[in-house]
Amino acid sequence: MPETVAVREGRPEDALIITKYNRAMANETESKCLHTQTVLKGVQAGLARPELCRYFVAEVAGHVIGQAMITYEWSDWRNGQLWWLQSVYVHPDHRRQGVFRKLYRHIESLARTASDVRGIRLYVEEKNRSSQSVYAKLGLLPAGYHVYEREFE
Repeated sequence: MPETVAVREGRPEDALIITKYNRAMANETESKCLHTQTVLKGVQAGLARPELCRYFVAEVAGHVIGQAMITYEWSDWRNGQLWWLQSVYVHPDHRRQGVFRKLYRHIESLARTASDVRGIRLYVEEKNRSSQSVYAKLGLLPAGYHVYEREFE
């Protein structure tokens, strides 16, 4: 683990670095070039409205080196929430050093102590084998579903 990694909830002043990392992640994993102002407005909205999502950041010496976001899905089958892990990114200089593991364990701990959370889910690009391997090592298993979507923009 590099130096001391601290995990904390995202704050409004983190909006620019979260935006930068979201854009980098989209480019790296899906070759998508996201519009900076659109992402920034989305991040700012999420930071201002925790009922939509919550961001968590990993820091070393006051510098954000990684992030993850959770969103919520109500499950009537489980009478509780599933937390979806999204916008996962660790700066390349800090990968393979346990940064994501620390972020994930922090979020998992919060989920386990929340009385209405029944589990954590995430989706991963199907060709992203390295991330899939990391997720499996943390105990996340393929759920047996395919994600379908229709974008409107």
